[in-house]
Parts: sequence; structure tokens; C-alpha cells
Amino acid sequence: EFHGWSNEESELQKDLEEVKVLLEKATRKRVRDALTTEKSKIETEIKNKVQQKSQRKAELVDSEKPAAVVAPITTGYTVKISNYGWDQSDKFVKIYITLTGVHQIPTENVQVHFTERSFDLLVKNLNGKSYSMIVNNLLKPISVEGSSKKVKTDTVLILCRKKAENTRWDYLTQVEKECKEKEKPSYDTETDPSEGLMNVLKKIYEDGDDDMKRTINKAWVESREKQAKGDTEF
Repeated sequence: EFHGWSNEESELQKDLEEVKVLLEKATRKRVRDALTTEKSKIETEIKNKVQQKSQRKAELVDSEKPAAVVAPITTGYTVKISNYGWDQSDKFVKIYITLTGVHQIPTENVQVHFTERSFDLLVKNLNGKSYSMIVNNLLKPISVEGSSKKVKTDTVLILCRKKAENTRWDYLTQVEKECKEKEKPSYDTETDPSEGLMNVLKKIYEDGDDDMKRTINKAWVESREKQAKGDTEF
């Protein structure tokens, strides 16, 4: 049985109708894509609302049963997981996430979705909270069908199958690699930070036409003069 739409739902329903009408008229691919995305978003929202409603009804009906049976799908709030460890074998990159009691909840509450360069983990309903971890831009591509998860005592293990076996990953993600490599001092610690810029200028100078050379010379002379004066004009 269905008890009419709540206000929110009827608004969503109107949005959905309008998007459908626009989709029929739209001819540009980009516009159609945007509308299609929007359409599925609205549909998902409506579905969630309906689910929540039937859940609330179920809770009223089941209130005499033990509470555990009617625990709503997403209890409490979602906690972002930031602590994890990882290592690798020839074939896999393994990510270890410690979550106390995770082995005691139904396996289907632990969901992992892989793409070639990312994975996201969602653990639902663990001690009244959900836990999520999203890792985008993995350092190297992984094989989606070869990747999997295992739930062990207090631990979720995510196995990302390397696309290229026997290659070593120095970092888990591209971002981590870039951050770590920025932190490393360059090997020649004597060099002045402005050296890098000088080299770039030298290269532009060598490749440049006469105008470019004149401009660079002028800038060069001015900056040298400033340094000699010790920037007294500021």
C-alpha cells in the first residue's frame, strides 16, 4: 500500500517529470548527458525516500520484535576511514583497515567497488555507524575483476590486483607520490632555489628570437641591480 507522496517526494517527482520533458527535447549530447545524470540522481533520491518510508512503517509494525531486526540501513552517520596500512606482493597491493567487530556483521554489509584507478569501501551498520574509505588515483592501474576484499577478525583486507604483475609500487596513490617527492630535497642541496628558474630562463633565452633575448637580458640586468642594492627601494 502506498500513502501518497510527502511534500519532498512530490517536489522530486515534479523535477523528474521536467527533466524527462527536457530530455525529449534535448538534441546536444552534452546536454543530454547532463540531464540523464540528473534524472538518475532524482530517481535514486525518490527510491531512497520510498525506502525510508517503508522502513519507518516496518519499524512501527515490528516495534514488538527485538530492535536488531529493524536496524535501519544506514544507522547513525558515516565515518571517514583515514587510518590504514598497506603492503604488496607480486600480484596484489593489499590495504589493511582495522575496524573492531567488523567480522561479526553480515558480509554483505562490507561493500567494495573497484575501478581501474580507484576503490571505495563502505561498511554499513558497524556498532551503529557506517564507515567509508575512498581512494582515487591509485599509483598504477588495477584489474577490476581480479580485485576483491576479505573480512578477517577486526580487519577488512582489500586486495587490488596489479594490472602489471611484478611491478613495485613505491606509493599507494599518485598524490602521495607527488607530495613525498616534493618533500625530498633535491640532491644538490647547495643550489640556490632561484637556480631552477635561471635554468628555465636560459633555455627560453637559447630558444628565443632577438626580441625575447632582449627582454630577458633587460629583466636579468634589472634583477641583478636590485640584488646588488639589497632591495633598498622597498
